[in-house]
Amino acid sequence: MTDKPRRGNTYRTPKKEESSPKSQQLSFDWAAAASSPKNKLAVGVLLVLVSLLLEAAFLSYIFTGSADQSEVNALGYEPIRDYGANTRNILGAFGAFVSQVFVYRWFGIASLAIPLVPFLAGWRLIFGFDLLHLNRTTKEVIFFTLWISTLMGYVVMMSSSTPTLSFLSGGFGYNVNDILRNLIGYGSIIVILIPLFFFVVYFYDIDPVQQWQARADRRVRTAETQPYPTPEIREEVPVVAPRHSSPMGGTYDDPVEEELEPVVEEEDDSEPYDTLPEVPPAPELRLELVVDESPPSEVPLEEETDSDDVSEEVLRNFGQYDPTLDLPSYQFPTLDILNEINESAQEKVSHDELESNKERIVETLASYGINISKIKATIGPTVTLYEIIPEAGVRISKIQNLEKDIALSLAALGIRIIAPMPGRGTIGIEVPNKNRETVFIRSVLGSERFQKSNYDLPVVLGKTVSNEIYIADLAKMPHLLMAGATGQGKSVGLNVILASLIYKKHPAQLKFVLVDPKKVELTLFNKLERHYLAKLPNSEEAIITDTKKVIHTLNSLCIEMDSRYDLLKEATARNLKEYNAKFIQRKLNPEKGHHFLPYIVLVIDELADLMMTAGKEVETPIARLAQLARAVGIHLVLATQRPSVKVITGLIKANFPARLSFRVTSSIDSRTILDTGGAEQLVGQGDMLLAINSEIVRLQCPYIDTREIEDVCDFIGSQRGYSDAYALPEYEGEDGGDSKGDLDTEDFDALLSDAARLVVAHQQGSTSLIQRKMKLGYNRAGRIMDQLEVSGVVGPFTGSKARDVLFHDLESLEQHLRGIGV
Repeated sequence: MTDKPRRGNTYRTPKKEESSPKSQQLSFDWAAAASSPKNKLAVGVLLVLVSLLLEAAFLSYIFTGSADQSEVNALGYEPIRDYGANTRNILGAFGAFVSQVFVYRWFGIASLAIPLVPFLAGWRLIFGFDLLHLNRTTKEVIFFTLWISTLMGYVVMMSSSTPTLSFLSGGFGYNVNDILRNLIGYGSIIVILIPLFFFVVYFYDIDPVQQWQARADRRVRTAETQPYPTPEIREEVPVVAPRHSSPMGGTYDDPVEEELEPVVEEEDDSEPYDTLPEVPPAPELRLELVVDESPPSEVPLEEETDSDDVSEEVLRNFGQYDPTLDLPSYQFPTLDILNEINESAQEKVSHDELESNKERIVETLASYGINISKIKATIGPTVTLYEIIPEAGVRISKIQNLEKDIALSLAALGIRIIAPMPGRGTIGIEVPNKNRETVFIRSVLGSERFQKSNYDLPVVLGKTVSNEIYIADLAKMPHLLMAGATGQGKSVGLNVILASLIYKKHPAQLKFVLVDPKKVELTLFNKLERHYLAKLPNSEEAIITDTKKVIHTLNSLCIEMDSRYDLLKEATARNLKEYNAKFIQRKLNPEKGHHFLPYIVLVIDELADLMMTAGKEVETPIARLAQLARAVGIHLVLATQRPSVKVITGLIKANFPARLSFRVTSSIDSRTILDTGGAEQLVGQGDMLLAINSEIVRLQCPYIDTREIEDVCDFIGSQRGYSDAYALPEYEGEDGGDSKGDLDTEDFDALLSDAARLVVAHQQGSTSLIQRKMKLGYNRAGRIMDQLEVSGVVGPFTGSKARDVLFHDLESLEQHLRGIGV
């Protein structure tokens, strides 16, 4: 990135503001309570009664207010029994006190309009429609209550009838006119009428010129089209709605333009088996298979809002910071790059196949004495889910033990029994389809759900058994562990995750660190180096394949993580999203080292190879990143062919709550990755199980081929990008063989000597000091600091503390710089 300031991204030092704490969510279901018809009726009746009582009290006060004045003033000094007996208000002591507050102290006679608001609100809750528009009427009541009180105050004050007519204006109107009279005397009526004029014009949208023009146009059209008034005869044809017989007798009419969906009730005519010792005969099968063909329900998208206050002055002068201005002409890849969808060529599951599978399931269960009261089929892209409800008295474990018997009767591989279905009260049997449906990447990326997703890092994982598109937020997972045998779709799954993020996030918002020990799987993404990739400084390859470089990169990410936590601490932000929101709103000063932080996604294609060659050197930084990096926007996606305990250790596994498994070779591998069996029963080719939020979801991974990846990368790589890949902090191993040790004077920055003098003069080895004083970007200042370490001016990196300065005066520093040729 360039260090020059860009248009629209200029900064001023903003005032420090404290972020408001977010309110905790209550466990009570307010939405359900608010939608309850009983609650609506009760609250509505209460509001109507309260409004009527208030109106009665206010009207009574007009006639009895002066007599009750002394009684209200005695409230709190006399017994309530004596106080209530002496009041003349129609509602007694309560009415006298409330009227005293609203009419006498506040708004005068204009208070009569206030009960209209709760009355209309109660009417809406009781009857379900507005007697008058509630929102509009509320605004009118507020304005006219204040305005009439002010007008009455003018009348009372100018007529010198305050002692007798003060109830007309109330305390609000009287005090306002007392101020206006002292300012402009009788001319205060003009000030009072001006708000009325503007309210009527703007609230009721008064435009006399337009109205006169409209009347003139209507008169002209009438004169042209109907020069002589003639009566017009219309023949009205009555609309007759279809009539139906009612279960309670009589008939009823359908409303016009209303479609009724048929409801199919299933009947079970089979008789229960007699509980005798011998095996009962096979029953006559009369179960009707209900095929669930309803469209998948749309899951509401999460909407997240930021509650931080915006610095109005800074935003007014400079506008919000836009990180995408670094690449203002960047264009996202289009869906046209991907393969076209040919759904007509895909064979669907036939009705004969559904009926055949149903009969075999029922027969197999019946041969073991298990009767079914209901069966339902849901067709998915890879498998069909048969949901059954056994008759009362059947143990679930008995059905679970028949998994292999059902698979034998269906001659199918990959039968999976879910007993019971979570939240459904049924038992699910997943049977692979003979003709599988391919889920194309273009269909899921082009879906409305993905296009309108608000997730921070949205990834499309595939389609569920019910054909719903499953989208997850990698930022909330917050890390993903993938496993699967060779050829089962693991590499395609990684490409789908990367493509999902590329299609949704700008290069300024997201960076990838790609580790490919096999050296062939992720090489296609080399063309994204100047847009989306991050690497170590002076590293030749953006895709990391060497084990030693992998270790350095993982430790460099740990340094990046610690540096980000320091920035979050200074900004009083709890996570990356809050930090970037403050930076965008110009609440953080870049002169103090703050800068926009992109998300970083680390992808390791084959973890087993790294664990075999490096072991603890890889496990330790991975475990540290998995434990701490989520809050600072660093997320991990690890994949392996061999999910053994030597590869997926307990330390790694404990920090990966989201796990995804393609088909594996044994139930032991399935339990290692998912903590449960089932992955060995998958049918391959993208069929997978996702364990997240304590539940297992079966998905069909979308398919994206090599040519599509190449075309997407070519489209992005041909555009203008950054000058280089995103630079990670430099890391030097114990052998000192990192890229920093290979630097010579030709690689030194031109401002190195000036930076050295600055550091020695301030006796502070801090990157942020170089940023502030020399007005440099974070990446360049970091490289200069690393070069100062190589040249022997400052000590090594010590975490969040500043580096030690090895020179105490400028004369010895100058001698040292001349000695190394700087």
